[in-house]
Amino acid sequence: MNYGISILFRAIPLLMALFCFGYGAFVLDMGTDTNRFVAGPVVFSLGMICIALFATAGTIIRQIIHTYSTAAKYALPIIGYLAAVVCFIGGMTYINDGSTVAHFVAGHVICGVAFITACVATTATSSTRFTFITQNSKKTDHAVPAKSFSSAQADILIILAVVFAVTTWVWAFWLLGQSDIHTAYYVAGHVMAGLACICTSLVALVATIVRQIRNSYSGAERKWWPALVLVMGTLSILWGLWVLTNADPGKSSTGYIMIGLGLVCYSISSKVILLAVIWRNVFKLANRIPLIPVLTALTCLFLSAFLFEMTTLNDIYFVPARVLAGLGGICFTLFSIVSILESGTSN
Repeated sequence: MNYGISILFRAIPLLMALFCFGYGAFVLDMGTDTNRFVAGPVVFSLGMICIALFATAGTIIRQIIHTYSTAAKYALPIIGYLAAVVCFIGGMTYINDGSTVAHFVAGHVICGVAFITACVATTATSSTRFTFITQNSKKTDHAVPAKSFSSAQADILIILAVVFAVTTWVWAFWLLGQSDIHTAYYVAGHVMAGLACICTSLVALVATIVRQIRNSYSGAERKWWPALVLVMGTLSILWGLWVLTNADPGKSSTGYIMIGLGLVCYSISSKVILLAVIWRNVFKLANRIPLIPVLTALTCLFLSAFLFEMTTLNDIYFVPARVLAGLGGICFTLFSIVSILESGTSN
């Protein structure tokens, strides 16, 4: 990877973060209707995921181009976790400061986004010794490299991602369990479930990276981890399609967001699949795998465009249309990450 391309791949997450921040603020500022108080803050919060993805991109790229310093080793993951903390505090503040349904829904979703951001930050942390993946992939044994993660460190990283995912699932089902109280619980609960699917997908990514760095990645895992991510993506999409059948338009529109979240899972699958297929194996189509997040990004944007038109008929599509645009930005950011992985592991 040359220096110019490395700058481009690091710029993409920042540009997508700028898009989410700018577009979210724009949506919130352009009116006073309830939908804007949901769509604006949620889209804005998606920028925090992009910041954490920037930390991941920087961590891997700097190792590839040999500019990785001790300061970067600690600063980049910290940036990711700080983004998660700020996002979570923002979500809780939004819930507590407002008494409207919009504040309730948006606040809970933002907290869910914070858990995804934390999982991405954990991915950045697990990538701090990324170069071991290329070295271990050329070996035939399973000896743990001397300077890789210790067994305890590896377990902590994976467990940390699992904790974030489980917390999101528990929160989602708690909200869904209160659905009979108000529609807001139904909407927030289903979106949180989609966010939990993404967190679970990131567990697979963290586990794949950590275990390949430790040279303990098994042949069976080449199927398990990609399958887990694909199952999560499919679950979110099918769940979203089921929600679309709800007779209440206020509830059914949530299905579009769940479909978008499922597409993000598929984007994450590109990284897990790439690392799996090239592990001690020659896969000639590895450089085509980055097309997956490109296709998911386009799907999100196309779906968003249709929903923008449908908003002229019914305001219930206002929030999904804007959120899907933000999710398209997330998918495109993931394109830069998988491209970096492909470049780093092809050497």
